[in-house]
Amino acid sequence: MAGLRIYETAILPEWIDYNGHLRDAYYTLIVSLASDALMDRLHLDAAYRKRTSCTLYTVEMHIHYLDEVKATDTALVGVRIVGADHKRIHAAFEILRAGHTGAAAVAEVMLLHVRQQGETAASVPFPPEVQAAIAQLEAETAGLSAAGPPSRRLELSSAPRSS
Repeated sequence: MAGLRIYETAILPEWIDYNGHLRDAYYTLIVSLASDALMDRLHLDAAYRKRTSCTLYTVEMHIHYLDEVKATDTALVGVRIVGADHKRIHAAFEILRAGHTGAAAVAEVMLLHVRQQGETAASVPFPPEVQAAIAQLEAETAGLSAAGPPSRRLELSSAPRSS
């Protein structure tokens, strides 16, 4: 595993599509649940959210689907902190299948620290203790190589199409 193991889940039968493997949307769910585990590790847990009205919002996610995940698999998720600043975390997650080598999927996620007040939310800096936890996890995962390709700009080729 290229990242620090942060989450594990069985694959539920209702997550399997008509092709017999994990439906694409559930890779995103697994990454979202792993993001929750990351929040807990960084002291952004339920108590923090209740005390401060602050949380993380996912503002962008790029996923590469690399291998099929089957109903009998257990998904293992690792995380690396690619970068961070005073309000954002750029995290890379990899989903592996227990007992198999190579990533089934990799996702890069941009997370933004926000304060929720009623119906509005505004970005706010991380408090010092959270910045320290992020820096520590970034240092722990700094030497770990990526499990798959990095995210890239999504676009169609500009080559002319034939009719």
